[in-house]
Amino acid sequence: MITLKEWAIAHDINPATARQKAGRGGFKTAQKIGRDWFIDEEEENIDNRVKSGKYKNWRKGSAKS
Repeated sequence: MITLKEWAIAHDINPATARQKAGRGGFKTAQKIGRDWFIDEEEENIDNRVKSGKYKNWRKGSAKS
């Protein structure tokens, strides 16, 4: 287990972003001990953003005015 800040720096992620993701439960092995977050150094960063373009122009959709 290493600190979340060390893990974030090693994976080119902003430590604040990693803390937010950990707080939302986005990591399997992250745990808060006292005021500090710790994570398994083998944990992968999974990007859950939609990159397929599925929602591109969704506002234009089929709006019938």
